[in-house]
Amino acid sequence: MGNRLSKIYTKTGDDGTTGLGDGSRVRKSSLRVSSMGDIDELNCTIGLLRSAEPPKDMQSFLKRIQNALFDIGGELSIPNAEIFNSEILADLEIEIDRYNEMLPPLKEFLIPAGSSQVALAHLCRSVCRRAERSLVELSDEEIVRVETRKFVNRLSDYFFVIARVIGAESNITESLWQR
Repeated sequence: MGNRLSKIYTKTGDDGTTGLGDGSRVRKSSLRVSSMGDIDELNCTIGLLRSAEPPKDMQSFLKRIQNALFDIGGELSIPNAEIFNSEILADLEIEIDRYNEMLPPLKEFLIPAGSSQVALAHLCRSVCRRAERSLVELSDEEIVRVETRKFVNRLSDYFFVIARVIGAESNITESLWQR
């Protein structure tokens, strides 16, 4: 593969538009571009979590999630494309169930705190929820694959569960909401 980004700035976006993968141009304020940005931000946030070195058994799956998010970004960049492989959805649910079995029942809302790793996992969850809202809003106007929305919805659940697991494995007492 040749150099994909031989020139970083092109000046073509100076008019407030950006190019999509199919060659069309849209306003940078469009729902599609907003969704692409939210997915990108989520991916960056997962990178922060990975750099905080969560338990090793999570590392490879987090990288797999990041690759899936790149596929989703590509899918958003090329309207009507089917790039995202939804097989990861079943694996994600297996991971959620596996980790959730390790945890005691939750009796109250959690405050996202305890350690930087726990807080980063909760930040991933929160950014993921925003990305999901963005995808849902886009799907009100344009086609967004159901599998893509399901994956992002389930992904926020995954981050909630791994935040709890990271805390438990570090012997951190969960910070519960107090009325």
